[in-house]
Amino acid sequence: MEAFQAEFTKNSIYRLDENTRMIRKSFVELSEEEIWQKPNDSSNSIGNLVLHLCGNIQQYAIASLGEKPDNRMRDEEFATAGGFSKLELLEKLTETVAAAKNIISTATVEQLTKKRMVQGFHFSGIGAIIHAVEHYSYHTGQIAFWTKLLKNKDLGFYEGLNLT
Repeated sequence: MEAFQAEFTKNSIYRLDENTRMIRKSFVELSEEEIWQKPNDSSNSIGNLVLHLCGNIQQYAIASLGEKPDNRMRDEEFATAGGFSKLELLEKLTETVAAAKNIISTATVEQLTKKRMVQGFHFSGIGAIIHAVEHYSYHTGQIAFWTKLLKNKDLGFYEGLNLT
């Protein structure tokens, strides 16, 4: 079990770090105004997506897995139309991910296997981590797509690597 736990933890943290790296690369290309721009009324701004990621990671990895109070206010993540700069959003995301990584890296077997209710779903700690990582990847892709659409530019996530 220890080898599995270590491998699972290492790969979960790697994916969190990769998503943060890709969002940072996207932010370099964007203006302060573009961060809060919406493609249409049915979509979210990049700023909303970052706030939403912070809320979701806080709820699943920090509150649920870390057995801490859940103070998420999900509706505000989508209703916010500004008030945070690019730097402030990146700092909030970085701090949230760092706290989640700390909890994931120190989680016990009991925390990883314990079932708990999150947003009406029953998840083990492993399930909560998988959700947080998958959800982060999903919205990182949306941020990258919206950035590419705005800038008509390859973001070079894997520049210099032979991926074939």
